[in-house]
Amino acid sequence: MKYCLCFLVLLASYFSFAQTSNSILVKADRLFDGETMHTGWSILITNNKIEEVGVINTYPANTQIITIPGGTILPGLIEGHSHLFLHPYNETSWNDQVLKESRAERTARAVNHAKATLLAGFTTVRDLGTEGALYDDVGLKKAIEKGVVLGPRMMVATRAIVAKGTYGPKSDNPDVTYPQGAAEVTGLEEMSNEVRTQISKGADVIKLYADYRWGKNGEAMPTFTTEEMTLAVTIAKSSGRIVAVHATTPEGMRRAIMAGVTTIEHGDNGTAEVFKLMKEKGIALCPTVAAGDAIYQYSGWKKAVDPEPAGITAKKKSFALALQSGVTILMGGDVGVFTHGENWREMELMADYGMKPLEVLRSATSVNAEVFGYGDKIGRLKKGLLADVIAVEGDPSVDMKNIKKIKLVIKDGRIYNQ
Repeated sequence: MKYCLCFLVLLASYFSFAQTSNSILVKADRLFDGETMHTGWSILITNNKIEEVGVINTYPANTQIITIPGGTILPGLIEGHSHLFLHPYNETSWNDQVLKESRAERTARAVNHAKATLLAGFTTVRDLGTEGALYDDVGLKKAIEKGVVLGPRMMVATRAIVAKGTYGPKSDNPDVTYPQGAAEVTGLEEMSNEVRTQISKGADVIKLYADYRWGKNGEAMPTFTTEEMTLAVTIAKSSGRIVAVHATTPEGMRRAIMAGVTTIEHGDNGTAEVFKLMKEKGIALCPTVAAGDAIYQYSGWKKAVDPEPAGITAKKKSFALALQSGVTILMGGDVGVFTHGENWREMELMADYGMKPLEVLRSATSVNAEVFGYGDKIGRLKKGLLADVIAVEGDPSVDMKNIKKIKLVIKDGRIYNQ
């Protein structure tokens, strides 16, 4: 009876392990851990966590083994500037998407966009505004978390916040007021109320527009005062949230920097002085180079055939200044302006514009994770972090075009594409 009891205890322990253990071993020629490229390293996943990274010789007997000959293992990529509720402007203009597409249609499109993003190896997105679709990004985020639809982890900004009268769509008839693509505020009290409202609705990040095309001739000019943005930052940070700011003018960027924001988006006309100030204040830049590249092509530029537009030349110059300044550079393409699932276009262009490929990989993984406040969960291949893992053909640290050659996508320990 004694031996029988011991056997039953051992048997129960075995079945308990067999039912709860879900181990995956991924092997490839090399592994990028979010910081460094290692040759011959593998990764062991148990359930939804990373169990071991390195040269792995022992693992549970029931482990699923996936081998990617010639490939590279990486952390799941993090898209730093997305709009899942938009689709390419050469399909439908931004104005018509906001004014003529129903929210039901826009949500249906967003579901497809989320799936395409995940299967492209981007297991997390920072989605910076629904552009007229109110708080539907919160609903999409929850649907993904519940497993209703496929998609990446989402950090959402809901409506974004603009100064009254500066954003769009705009009517040529002053007697007609169109629905807006963001939340309009005037003054400190309305700014405070809007930030608090968005947090209550589920915003993970607050998005502000420090400047926009509201000048007398349609040129970009600053919108919010430093005081107004400082208030938004103070409220957001007291709740543990970061603040992302659209800014393309030197003065808009300067005001945002002095307000203490977390990230500046675009920075098209940033100067050496502005980037130096960003570096000193520890504020990161999300350059979104792929958005401008796409828009110029929509306007008729035949890339690699026609002369380079002045706007592209200027963007390359500002990007070079940012690199020289040592400012932290994020990876985020403003995808939605171009096709979801082609998020890699930003990474290719960052490398083309002079950033070292290994630095681009860091931007899309560990750097984004740290700046966004998720460094203790994702962005690296490290024991105890969530099992967001991808594998690609070849070595993207040598040729960034390899980043789109997806062979494996694992999010939260679950295989989505193999």
